[in-house]
Amino acid sequence: MRILFCGVRGSTPVADTDFLRYGGSTSCVAVYDADGPPRLVLDAGTGLMRLSATLGDQPFVGTILLSHLHWDHTHGMPFFAAGLRPGSSVRVLLPSDARDPEELLARAFSPPHFPIRPRDLEGSWSFEALVPGAHRIEGYDVLVEEVPHKGGRTLGIRVDDGTHSIAYLPDHAPTSLGGGMDGLGARHDAALRLAANVDLLIHDAQHLAREFPMLAYLGHATVDYAMALADECDVRLLCLFHHAPSRTDDEIDEIVATYGTERPVMAAREGQTVDVGAVVVPSARAAT
Repeated sequence: MRILFCGVRGSTPVADTDFLRYGGSTSCVAVYDADGPPRLVLDAGTGLMRLSATLGDQPFVGTILLSHLHWDHTHGMPFFAAGLRPGSSVRVLLPSDARDPEELLARAFSPPHFPIRPRDLEGSWSFEALVPGAHRIEGYDVLVEEVPHKGGRTLGIRVDDGTHSIAYLPDHAPTSLGGGMDGLGARHDAALRLAANVDLLIHDAQHLAREFPMLAYLGHATVDYAMALADECDVRLLCLFHHAPSRTDDEIDEIVATYGTERPVMAAREGQTVDVGAVVVPSARAAT
């Protein structure tokens, strides 16, 4: 199993010289193997546009799983060229209540706030509800659990190919369920099930513990919480994700250098490919 980080930023895209190495596009991760192009995509932030370049002139045929419906996880869809081409087949699975999934997603983009609504996208698109539980999607075993996050139902996702596994918790507010032993959030059952013994945990790391008292209201997690969860779940490699829009490349480097003395840890970088289960983590400074 391989992972392509198409977008790694949280909340809003950023563009400046301070964000060139880690990237400024919002959440999108493609999952694939050596036998073909990506067919499973986690979230559809502005990073989704990068996946089109990876596919060349080919249309996208596969499934997009949306962890939740905030703008930084949905606004790449109207600009996903590979999904708009003739021959595309894009199945979008999203957390939904009793409402029609397409109608619910249209609250994120539709007139007068956007020129079209989801059902008007070119190509072949379908929209279905994604519910917690075990699923078989695009050849992978997928476990979906509801996790706390402000502003609507949010899902954490675990993907297993029979050999390796990843857990994806891009937006996570564990303090909603209690402070836990350290005040940074409870290691609750859903998070523990998702992350248990995975090769790669991709986790919300928008804040540092020293920043948290002023920012906890935003509904995200700290690097320190992600570290504690990874330790408790015996995670092989922790990947810090959903970088704060103000977090510069140099600051992310410093975080990895500091926390990397405690356990294997990396920071997600836009355009980076990771072979899940690999022991060696590429240096962000050395990457091009």
